[in-house]
Amino acid sequence: MWTDERVELLKKLWADGLSASQIAAELGGVTRNAVIGKVHRLGLSGRAKSASSSAPRQRKPRTAAHVMRVSRPAAHGNTALATHTHYAYEMEQDLEPDPVENVIPMGQRRTILELTEDTCRWPIGDPGSAEFFFCGGRPITTGPYCSYHSRMAYQPPAARRDRRVVRG
Repeated sequence: MWTDERVELLKKLWADGLSASQIAAELGGVTRNAVIGKVHRLGLSGRAKSASSSAPRQRKPRTAAHVMRVSRPAAHGNTALATHTHYAYEMEQDLEPDPVENVIPMGQRRTILELTEDTCRWPIGDPGSAEFFFCGGRPITTGPYCSYHSRMAYQPPAARRDRRVVRG
């Protein structure tokens, strides 16, 4: 691969200021990295500078109009554990009626022993408390709940998906 003739040609082209890629193309059959490695092993450092690379390149002065600064809020302290909630979309207003609108009259409320096929079986409150009761309203014909509690219990899949909070 590296014959004496090819090494001499490499030294000449290197001294002439050709790049490693140009030398590899001129020699053929070697890569740019192979040329760089051989130059390093031979200890070739003195290179002829081309006229364009010997003079420092002039830079164009930039005016203040070309500089755009974007202000960012300053972060103070360790913010690595700070919680940032991002929502993929805005939450819609809850379409369910206010619970105050569905006040269950005292005479309608039922205990578990008073439930029948003709009473709404929606639980209200904490089962461990003395104030716990069931709705007791008149159920709709297709289920165990009144119309209000049926709307709460049986939501279409799309409506449930819309309520899901997206965290980023």
